Amino acid sequence: MKKTTFLTIAVIITSISGMTLLMSFTKDGLKDPDTSSGDFLPQLSDYHIFKGQPQNLVPAADYHTYTLASTLFTDYAEKQRLIRLPAGAKMTKIDEGLPGFPDGTIMVKTFFYYNDKRDTTKGRRIIETRLLIRTAGIWNAATYLWNDTQNEATLLKSGANTSVNWITEGGEKRVIRYHVPTIRECATCHNSAGRMMPLGPKLRNLNFDIIDNNQSANQLKVFQKAGILDDFDPHQLTATADAFNTTRPLEDRARAYLDINCAHCHNPNGYARKTRLFFTYGMPIDQTGIIKKKDKIIDKFQKGKMPLLDASIVHREAVQLLKDYINTLH
Repeated sequence: MKKTTFLTIAVIITSISGMTLLMSFTKDGLKDPDTSSGDFLPQLSDYHIFKGQPQNLVPAADYHTYTLASTLFTDYAEKQRLIRLPAGAKMTKIDEGLPGFPDGTIMVKTFFYYNDKRDTTKGRRIIETRLLIRTAGIWNAATYLWNDTQNEATLLKSGANTSVNWITEGGEKRVIRYHVPTIRECATCHNSAGRMMPLGPKLRNLNFDIIDNNQSANQLKVFQKAGILDDFDPHQLTATADAFNTTRPLEDRARAYLDINCAHCHNPNGYARKTRLFFTYGMPIDQTGIIKKKDKIIDKFQKGKMPLLDASIVHREAVQLLKDYINTLH
């Protein structure tokens, strides 16, 4: 089958909450097709994800909070992750990767910045909430933009750009041009064999201790106790390292960062397979291509060209982590 190449042009159409909205058109003047086949509700509040004032981000009773050992870099944004399963349904273990998700599963990721990370009581700005909903065996994606008053978010299928100001934990004032991706951009990373798939919640990336009801407990065990994950022993699985927890070995941390930020494209069946760089956690180092192309990897990260999407600035800490690791390779 002949492959058609499209030229995409970003056209400014309006602005909401200070955000420039972008709509993509092909060179023939036709709007890019929506890669989502699902019908999404117009307002985020239609899903009843949060109880009380939505800007407080307090999950409703049937939404479960989860976190990841190592996370995707998104211009230093904070993220809240939630999952909702149909009543009585469970996720099922397949291997150490993604579990099996029942139809009707909703995954929610909300991106925000604290105004001053040194003192989170000074408030935050919520930028966007992304949904993944599984219907008839297919994941469909949507993005909702939060308004200025932070009491509602509206469905957006085009992209958006906005300026974000915040103060870091070290007291540095930062300003960035934050990009909300289009559905097509989301599909670039979330693509697996031509289908949209979640990225982060692999069992190995959920397999660590969290604080639950003021006590330390394995997160997978917490899911099992809540009745949303089938029964197995988490201690029999790999546990992905936190990339910036220096108590873990350097190699584990660097490989964990590359896995969550790069392996969705850099794998033998992924979008970037032709690079012959494969970053899946646990793959033998001599099969990854890292040693042969270590200088190129560092150059890409130092120039802010990786991670490919969701990042408009250099992840300084990751550059140092990868330098430290790659310098140990021969």
